[in-house]
Amino acid sequence: MSKQPKLDKLFDKFIQGQAIFKDRNALRPTYVPDELPFREEQMGRIGSILGPSLRGAPPSNILCYGKTGTGKTVVARYVLNMLIEKAKQSSIRAPFSAFVNCRIVGTNYRVLRKLCTEIGAKMPDGSEVPFTGLPTDEIRSMLKKELDSEPNIMVVVLDEVDSLVKRDVNQGNDILYGLTRMNGELERSRISIIGISNDLKFKEMLDPRVLSTLGEEEVIFSPYNAVELKGILKQRVAISFNPGVIEDDGVINLVGALAAQEHGDARRALDLLRTAGELAERNGEEKVTQEYVRAAQKFIERDTIIETVKTLPMQSKAVLFAVYALADSGKKKIFTGECYNTYVEIAKRMSLDTLTQRRISDLISELDMLGLINTTVVSKGRYGRTKKIRLAVSKKQIGSILDEDTRLSKVARDLLS
Repeated sequence: MSKQPKLDKLFDKFIQGQAIFKDRNALRPTYVPDELPFREEQMGRIGSILGPSLRGAPPSNILCYGKTGTGKTVVARYVLNMLIEKAKQSSIRAPFSAFVNCRIVGTNYRVLRKLCTEIGAKMPDGSEVPFTGLPTDEIRSMLKKELDSEPNIMVVVLDEVDSLVKRDVNQGNDILYGLTRMNGELERSRISIIGISNDLKFKEMLDPRVLSTLGEEEVIFSPYNAVELKGILKQRVAISFNPGVIEDDGVINLVGALAAQEHGDARRALDLLRTAGELAERNGEEKVTQEYVRAAQKFIERDTIIETVKTLPMQSKAVLFAVYALADSGKKKIFTGECYNTYVEIAKRMSLDTLTQRRISDLISELDMLGLINTTVVSKGRYGRTKKIRLAVSKKQIGSILDEDTRLSKVARDLLS
C-alpha cells in the first residue's frame, strides 16, 4: 500500500509528542485548576455554607445562578474537592458528593440511580443497580438504606437543574421535591443539594413546596469582564499549550473579545482556544494564530446550533419545524397565528398533545432566547399585538438537523411535499 506522506508526517507528530498541546484537558469545562481566579467571593460563600458538614452538621441547600460560562460548575467542584480534602487531612468523615448533569440525567429513576452509584448502593444480590426496570420506590429505598447504614452527609450537585423543569414541569418538580423531602425520611444521614441554573427565572417554575426547601441560600455569578477573561485565558494557556505555541497576545485578546460578546462566557472562550489549537494541529502547524481563532469561531457556531436543536424537547422542535416549514414554503412574514396553525398540524401528525397558543408563544420566546429564531412584536391596532418571526440560522442547517429526527423527517415528507 502506497503511503500518503502528509498523513504519515501528521501521525509521526503525534507519536513524537504533540507540538501544540501540553494538556488539552485544561481547556475543557470539566477541568478544575489548582487556582480559581476571580471567584473568591462565590467560593467563600459556598464554602461557608458547606463548612458545617465538617462537624457532621447538614449544610443548607444552595441555588447558584448565572449565565453559561460564569464559573458555577467549576466553583462547586473546586469547593467540594477542597472540603473533601480538608476532611481527609483532619481524619474527619468526608461527605459524599455526586454531580448530576440534569440535561443528560433527566428522569427521577436516572437521578436516583446516579446517586446510588456514587454511594455504592447495590441490589440485594450484590449487583449494580440496573439502568432501567426497577420501580422508582425500590431504588429510592436502596439509596436511603445505604445512606442510613452510617451517619453520612451527601452533597448532590444538580447541574443545569432548570432543564429538569423545562423538560416537564410536573416531573421536574416531583424529582426535586422527592430529593428535598428525603431528609425527613432519613434517620442517621442528611442530603444537601446545590442546584446550578443558567436561567434566572428558574424559581418561577418551581412548586412552592420545592422552592421553600431548595432555595435556602442563593449565590449569584455575574459574567466575567474582558480583563478577567484575559486572566483566565493566560492561566489556561500556560497549562494547556507547549511554550511558544501562543506567543502573540493578539490571540488571547481576540479570544477574550469574542467571548466578551457572549456576555463574559469563559466556557466559550476556552472552547474557542481549544478548537483553534486543534485546527492548527490538524494542519500540521506549530503555532496558533488569529486566523485559526476566527476559523474556530465559525466551527463552534455550527456545532452549537446542531447541539442546541438536537437537545430541544419535542414540542419545541415541532414549533421550530413549523417556522422552518413556513419559511421553506416562501413565506416572507411569519406571524404567531400562522405559526400556531402549522404547529397544530405537525403536532397531530406526530401524535403530540396540542399545546395552547399562549404556551406556544412562550416556546417561541425560548427559541428566540436560544438564538434559533428572531422575533419582533408588531402592533395590529385594535386586533392587538403579535410576533413577527424569522429563522436566525440558515434553512439548510435547520432542515438537515430536523430531518435526522425520524418522527420529524416523516412529517417533513408529508408536509413539504
